[in-house]
Amino acid sequence: MSDLPTPRGRLTADQPLSALTWLRVGGPADWLFKPEDEDDLADFLRDLDPGVPVFPMGVGSNLIVRDGGIRGVVIRMGRGFNGIETDEGTVTAGAAALDAHVARKAAAAGLDLTFLRTIPGAIGGAVRMNAGCYGSYVADHLVEARAVTRAGETVTLTPDDLQFAYRHSALPDGWVITQATFRAERGDPDALEAKMAEQIAKRDEAQPTKERTAGSTFRNPAGFSSTGRADDTHELKAWKVIDDAGLRGATRGDAQMSPKHPNFLVNTGEASAADLEGLGEEVRKKVFQHSGLTLEWEVIRIGDPGAEDDKTNGAAKA
Repeated sequence: MSDLPTPRGRLTADQPLSALTWLRVGGPADWLFKPEDEDDLADFLRDLDPGVPVFPMGVGSNLIVRDGGIRGVVIRMGRGFNGIETDEGTVTAGAAALDAHVARKAAAAGLDLTFLRTIPGAIGGAVRMNAGCYGSYVADHLVEARAVTRAGETVTLTPDDLQFAYRHSALPDGWVITQATFRAERGDPDALEAKMAEQIAKRDEAQPTKERTAGSTFRNPAGFSSTGRADDTHELKAWKVIDDAGLRGATRGDAQMSPKHPNFLVNTGEASAADLEGLGEEVRKKVFQHSGLTLEWEVIRIGDPGAEDDKTNGAAKA
C-alpha cells in the first residue's frame, strides 16, 4: 500500500477486527484509523491516495468482517464523535454516539426519539442504513447530517440528498458521517422513559439479546414506500419465512439461526465469518426453494475470504 498520511489520531497497521464486531469474527484491517476530530479526518482523507479503499466502521453491531480481513483503511469513530446535545425540538449527536444513549438523553430532555432505544449500533450507521423500529425511521426525523467525503471535503446533507429507502441511503462509498441532527416531538420525560422500558422488555422477550448476534440478519421481504416507512407493520416477515422453511435453529459449525428468533445469526462459540455467512447463504437458498422469496442481507458483509474457503465446512443442518 502507498505511504499513508500522518494524522493526529491513531493509525494502526494490521489491526485485528474480530474484537470490534458484535459477532466476534473477522480478520485484520490493513490499517485502522481513529481520527481525533472532524478536521483530522478531513485532512487524512484529502491526503490519502485515492486508490486506497476506505470503510467507515461504527461499533460493529451490524457487520460480518470476513476471515481474510479488509484491504485498505477502516475508519472507526471514537470519543471525538460521541457528543449529544439537545435543543428546543432537536437533538444533535456525533456519529459514534450509541443509538440507545441518544434516545435516553433525548427523553431526559423531553424529546421523543424513543424509536432509537432498541436499535443496536451508533448514529453514523443509523443514518447510513435509515435505521428504524416500531414504525419510525431515521428518514422521519433527520434534519441534516454532516459528512466528510472521500476527497476530504466536509459537507452538509439533507434527507433529499440521502434519498432514504427501506434500510438504505444514497451515501456514497467512502464518505463518513460525522454527526446528525434530528427533529423530535416533545413528551413527558417519565412517560418517554417508561415507553422505552416497555420496548426493551418486549425486545428481550422476543430476541436473543444476551447472545453474540448482529441484529436482524435479513430484510423483511416486502415492498416499501419511497420514504422507507412501510415494512415494520407488513405481515410478511423474514423470521416467518425462515421459520416456515424449517430453519429455526439451523446450524453450520458454531453458527446458528437463533431458536428464539430465527432471523438472528448467532455465534454460539468459535464460529468463523465463513460459518456465519455460509449459514446465511444456505438459509437464503432454502427459503427461495420453499417459498420463492429471495431474502436480502441486512447485515453488512465485507472483506476477503480466509485461507480456508467456507466450502470446506459442512452444510447447514435444520
